[in-house]
Amino acid sequence: MMEAYDRFELLINDQIVKTPVAVASMAGIVDSAYVLKRADHIGAAFIGGYSVDAPTIAASRQMAEEGRKEFLYDDPLEELARQIDALKQSGVVTGINLRGSTPAAYAEVAGAFEDRVVYEIDAHCRQPAMIEAGCGELLLRRPARLVEIIHALKSEGVTVSVKIRAGVADDDRDIARAIWKAGADILHVDLMDYGHSKIRQIRNASPLMLIANNSITTFDRAMDAFSHGADLVSLARKSDPWTLAGLDAAITRFADESGWYNAPKQLCRGGDIRALAFCCMPVKPCPLLPTLERIGLSRDDFLKLKQSVVKGTPLEGGRSTCFGSLAWCCKISSPCMFRNMTLEEIGLSAQDYMRCKHHLADEIMHRVFGDESG
Repeated sequence: MMEAYDRFELLINDQIVKTPVAVASMAGIVDSAYVLKRADHIGAAFIGGYSVDAPTIAASRQMAEEGRKEFLYDDPLEELARQIDALKQSGVVTGINLRGSTPAAYAEVAGAFEDRVVYEIDAHCRQPAMIEAGCGELLLRRPARLVEIIHALKSEGVTVSVKIRAGVADDDRDIARAIWKAGADILHVDLMDYGHSKIRQIRNASPLMLIANNSITTFDRAMDAFSHGADLVSLARKSDPWTLAGLDAAITRFADESGWYNAPKQLCRGGDIRALAFCCMPVKPCPLLPTLERIGLSRDDFLKLKQSVVKGTPLEGGRSTCFGSLAWCCKISSPCMFRNMTLEEIGLSAQDYMRCKHHLADEIMHRVFGDESG
């Protein structure tokens, strides 16, 4: 498993994520048996959704009568215990997608299972019965209620994910920031028809672990999501073993070849805020300048930030490069004889160069968002 951590550097709920491919919840379908059939090629799975109190269970019964698949149990905690136990040795990080009508309903589940799983708030379901019960998409239109649920779960000391549908809230950037400020750990986004531009928008608004969902069934689509800010991709209807195996293999191969599986595009090519790791000094008009202004970082502060982060690392040197340090050098996929000559001189492989840039990007994100954490 350490090989997987070295490759992707992903931890969820203090567990190593063996591949950045996940299975998303589908009510009445995704349970432990579903996950176990796919466990070899996924790193995380969100089972459910499970309705956990009287109003949402009643909504599930109504939806089932209308022809939808639902998980229906008189004692949802007893059933969840069985499901969680079945996945204990799977090697898959387990999340449970929950639908409750009050913060207390979520806290009760967290009190029962503590830190054994990730708790995912279903702010995604758009079925009228579930919205009338006080959850699903309603939470995106009433963010104060969503914040209360996050607080209730975090008071139990657990890892919290929020599943949302893009385009429902007045502004997805605002809802992402609210979810982050409330203390959630993961944002799981159904992109609908928005594509990677929505991922970039959300990534630039918060430092949360980001899971991209909806029709990401090919390597190219996964790379679009990764290069615009996603940490993982998730599949629902197309989460068949064959598709998952293909994605896992292709992403793993790319990670080994590149050194940074979800490296952003460069800022001047539409990359997200992590791409500041690849930017040169702010000496000419380019997309860097408005980006710095937008995030409230002066040119001098940007210079000092990158210089301080690379101090004592392989990126500090590089007298033969354009600005005298590899800190200012671009992505390895961009041709540059001066950068490559420096890498050869110091014995740093292209993969390790990108790993160093990954760590630089992580520290930049921490500095940009660190002072704003709530």
